[in-house]
Amino acid sequence: MIELLLLKSRCSFHCSFWVILSYFINGFSAILGPTVSRNWKKIRMARSRVAILIMGVVLWCCLTTPAKAEYMKYKDPKQPIPVRIQDLLDRMTLEEKIGQMVQIERKVASADVMKEYFIGSVLSGGGSVPAPQASAETWINMVNDFQRGSLSTRLGIPMIYGIDSVHGNNNVYKATIFPHNIGLGASRDPELVNKIGAATALETRATGIPYAFAPCIAVCRDPRWGRCYESYSEDPQIVKDMTDIIPGLQGNIPTDSPKGVPFVAGKNNVVACSKHYVGDGGTTKGINENNTVIDWQGLLSIHMPAYHTSIMKGVSTVMISYSSWNGIKMHANRELITGFLKNTLGFKGFVISDWEGLDRITYPPHANYSYSIQAGIHAGIDMVMVPYNYKEFIDGLTFHVKNNVIPMSRIDDAVRRILRVKFVMGLFENPLADNSLVDQLGSQEHRELAREAVRKSLVLLKNGQSLNRPLLPLPKKTSKILVAGSHADNLGYQCGGWTIEWQGFNGNNRTIGTTIVAAIKNTIDPSTNVVFKENPNAEFVKSNNFSYAIVVVGEHPYAETDGDSMNLTIADPGPTTIRNVCGALKCVVIIISGHPVVIEPYLASIDALVAAWLPGTEGQGVADVVFGDYGFTGKLPRTWFKTVDQLPMNVGDPHYDPLYPFGFGITTEPTTRQSDDNPFLSISSYFN
Repeated sequence: MIELLLLKSRCSFHCSFWVILSYFINGFSAILGPTVSRNWKKIRMARSRVAILIMGVVLWCCLTTPAKAEYMKYKDPKQPIPVRIQDLLDRMTLEEKIGQMVQIERKVASADVMKEYFIGSVLSGGGSVPAPQASAETWINMVNDFQRGSLSTRLGIPMIYGIDSVHGNNNVYKATIFPHNIGLGASRDPELVNKIGAATALETRATGIPYAFAPCIAVCRDPRWGRCYESYSEDPQIVKDMTDIIPGLQGNIPTDSPKGVPFVAGKNNVVACSKHYVGDGGTTKGINENNTVIDWQGLLSIHMPAYHTSIMKGVSTVMISYSSWNGIKMHANRELITGFLKNTLGFKGFVISDWEGLDRITYPPHANYSYSIQAGIHAGIDMVMVPYNYKEFIDGLTFHVKNNVIPMSRIDDAVRRILRVKFVMGLFENPLADNSLVDQLGSQEHRELAREAVRKSLVLLKNGQSLNRPLLPLPKKTSKILVAGSHADNLGYQCGGWTIEWQGFNGNNRTIGTTIVAAIKNTIDPSTNVVFKENPNAEFVKSNNFSYAIVVVGEHPYAETDGDSMNLTIADPGPTTIRNVCGALKCVVIIISGHPVVIEPYLASIDALVAAWLPGTEGQGVADVVFGDYGFTGKLPRTWFKTVDQLPMNVGDPHYDPLYPFGFGITTEPTTRQSDDNPFLSISSYFN
């Protein structure tokens, strides 16, 4: 017993006191022993009881009085971030370092997986949700469950959760869906885009997620590319201007902040990600993940400027493109990732792969994964989006490091960059999300902002058969109007891809918003009869004595390679609807699309033509402008071709002969006109 007490005495002063007391009792009993021999049994029993009591008290004392904790600099927010990074890095094993470099899909994540493999990040792929129509609280609980697994590891390094918030928090039910980037490019309004970034950050944080894979700063040079709507423009300058979304997402970088160092202002902001580095918008024939053939000067002047600007604005992460540059896969291009992005441009955040990006270094994908790991990590990729086969990646990278194929210095560089972002964003101090921002999801303020963005993104391409007789804005008060077209009453179609599902959706029951036909009914005079018929025949149109018609047609939703198109046509029965309606009535045609589409064959019969792009959930913004509460101000962010045979064709090309040139857009003034009795409208057409 005494030996046990001595062992426990190191716990604290209190424990030492009880040890001394036990010595005293033992000694006292020995002295009194001869004089009380008659009662020896009683004394021994009492002594045993006292000893047991003392031992219990000692054990309780030792367990409840902790030893002085070791001071760990990385846990001290008062320490400079470089000091915290180095302190933590020095404590990490190879297993813990490699774990930080891994990002897995939520479908295979769990608290146990996070703890066992020291996973550094989790993501939701397109459409990957904890439950259909999951609430913000459900998202938060899921993210926090994963996070608790990370915090229970030896060093307690928090994970970072990422999601494709590319036009709002677009995977999430009830979130505000903003216009896709092509529409924002038409607005020519960096201040608006900055506000959208801030709103997107709040709606993403509302679900407990601190990392958004946005913005896409590709310069789309061929509208046949399936991701062209994710590009702000064919013009590098406009794309540069629109990087103002980054301080919206992350917060405004302090004026004295070192260049190239990531910055995230706080819990209301998210980590941003400029993507896809570099040249993804310049592939041959616009084929997704294809080869961009361009010289060094062309790459620098067209595709690189927005990355330099992003870094100056403190962007925290950069995602690598699936595409190649002159035959070299970007995921394996050390010259451009380490040499130029990190060393020349001075980017200090972390570089992340695209979804299974390492697999696609080879063809067919995953054909030689060991080589792909070596090539990608050597090129300078820091975090690997390896959604499902993370064990294979961990084993492969561990093998390469232990066999000196990949130096430890490369691993330390990757982990240092990942930790830098996590420290900068305050993740160590606030690893768990709470419910304080749940009311930001789909808030009325954000919907009004999205409605404004829709208004500013609309481009008026034609207005009347002659300049002195414009059709728009339409009168709100008239006898009867026809609304037609497959896209007039379809929220999924007007939102496009990357909405609820990766490829988007069809119909009105997957999230909350206002369709264009509903917006028209909200806007017109109560006495005006609105008739909606999706695809009316010519006889129906002629026999109903309509005052005018609004036809809303376009493309069905798509994302990435599924959107690659060599013909760029309006989806059926759109052309038939245009012919049936516009052949008999004054008509406005509103095109819902992710890029310019073939329209010339129908143009003569169309009285007014509006490019609405992919406006998102707030269709009311379309009605606001069509009926004259606001004027048209949008300008084409890219050239509108006559035929696909002209492609690729961008402003400045020798063969430039567009239907509508880059920068075109008819402007109108707001009007309070309520009937056909007041046809006056001030209108001008100009180019940027």
